[in-house]
Amino acid sequence: MKIRKIGRGELYVGQLLPWDVYGDGGGLLARKGHLIADSGQLDSLAERGVVEDWSEALPQSRAPQSVARLLSGAQLELQSVLRQIATGVPFGNAQRMLEDIAALVTAAVQLNADVAVACILHGQSGVSYAVRHSVDTAVVAQLLALALKKPDQDIQTITLAALTMNVGMLAAHDRLQMFSGPLNEDDYRLVQAHPQAGVVLLRQAGIIHAGWLACVLAHHENEDGTGYPGGKAGPYVPESAKLLALADRYCARLARRRYRPGMTPNAALRDLLLEARNTLDGLLPAVLIRELGIYPIGTCVRLLNGEMGVVMRKGLNSTSPWVASLLGPGPACAPLSPPVQRDTRNELHAIREVLQLDELDRAGLAFRMEQVWGRAAAL
Repeated sequence: MKIRKIGRGELYVGQLLPWDVYGDGGGLLARKGHLIADSGQLDSLAERGVVEDWSEALPQSRAPQSVARLLSGAQLELQSVLRQIATGVPFGNAQRMLEDIAALVTAAVQLNADVAVACILHGQSGVSYAVRHSVDTAVVAQLLALALKKPDQDIQTITLAALTMNVGMLAAHDRLQMFSGPLNEDDYRLVQAHPQAGVVLLRQAGIIHAGWLACVLAHHENEDGTGYPGGKAGPYVPESAKLLALADRYCARLARRRYRPGMTPNAALRDLLLEARNTLDGLLPAVLIRELGIYPIGTCVRLLNGEMGVVMRKGLNSTSPWVASLLGPGPACAPLSPPVQRDTRNELHAIREVLQLDELDRAGLAFRMEQVWGRAAAL
């Protein structure tokens, strides 16, 4: 490890610091992740700042790339950027920053799509629901777009729209997520107007990409014209917005609320199939089920032999995935260490029921994703 000065070209206004920055005397000037808000801060950091450089000292000691780390990093960076956009005050290069975050999501999906899907159910992060939901939705939207063989440019556009779709109601999103009763008039108007408000805020942040903005604007439109804000029917809704709408609704159904647990993944998929009769493009839920399977990766299940575990990877067909059994059968529910892989085509190991995620906690298991998916799921 060596100490080096910050190069002038390494930083720019609007950037999140990639490292802790120290002064010449060793005192901390700014923590990693701090947003460089103006040119004054930029000049001060470049003039006074030094950083620890481990690139030469420990070339072999870097932790292997991890899907969980990539997505956690995307969430942390997105939280800072969305908060800045929501103020309506122009800053830095917002589009470049969001494209960098989208690249983290893309890297996670490319590294291991199964772990990326599992992170939607089991990912742990200190960010707000609004931010976590946007990154989760971006993962599912990418999987849909890849399944439909969309061009890379379209996949990036859908990913960027997913990350920014709810910036128009960012401050209220967490509160509304936990609210069980009917919306009052003010909240109803806020929800109905948030796609338009989001487009305005994105434009103020310097984003003029037409496809991106159109996707954000239309992600709550319905096939039958009952959606908002424009009441547009199927042929007039961009296909990118239809993909985003499906991913958004799937991830929202999985989310735990203060007043109820989240839906199990198989129930959420079944619900979307029913909804497709009117409000969704009827073909898209079938594509989602084909990609995720009847039992999406990460689903908590009980097998016919009484063992409890999580779906770890797809099987030869959508109804018989491989399961990592974590707890043995019977009242004792003894932990299985290491987890035992079960092929659910085997009659004894077939899936008996899908469980809520907190069943593992209730059984006394401190579940970590790394137990099942290894380094790709390490935080």
